[in-house]
Amino acid sequence: MEFRVTQGDIAAQSADALVNAANTGLRMGSGVAGALRRAAGDGLNEEAVAKGPVALGGVAVTDAYALDAEYVIHAAAMPAGGQATADSIREATRNTLAEADALDCESIVIPALGTGVAGFGLADGARIICEEIDAFEPASVTDVTVIAYSDEDYETIARVADEVRTE
Repeated sequence: MEFRVTQGDIAAQSADALVNAANTGLRMGSGVAGALRRAAGDGLNEEAVAKGPVALGGVAVTDAYALDAEYVIHAAAMPAGGQATADSIREATRNTLAEADALDCESIVIPALGTGVAGFGLADGARIICEEIDAFEPASVTDVTVIAYSDEDYETIARVADEVRTE
């Protein structure tokens, strides 16, 4: 499946679904979750917490509130208070893509799940995510964007994405 990498604030993106880098408790703290929570309003965190906890690698779907999206897919790539693993990132990515397809989404914006505060290395995490997107065979999803917040993260994810595409 084709996908692109972009740099920016996930909370400012427009798509059918924006993906939250969540923990299993679904409480929205800092990083991607904090950006989405601040832009969407308090209802997003309240609804997410009400749907938790979820299994490691699992997902939950909420309304997007004030975000320019229909849904937020909360992908639990790390346990609450713990660290992400290759398996948890892989499962969270697969489940996110499958859920977006089940919701008949065409466009989705996904961050580097399991990296940052979740403790997994960015390049290795991005490789897992890009491999899962590349291998995904969607029914409705046609537009996948992997988003990086900083210029440095963008450069890393874009390099990894190019490597995955040519393997």
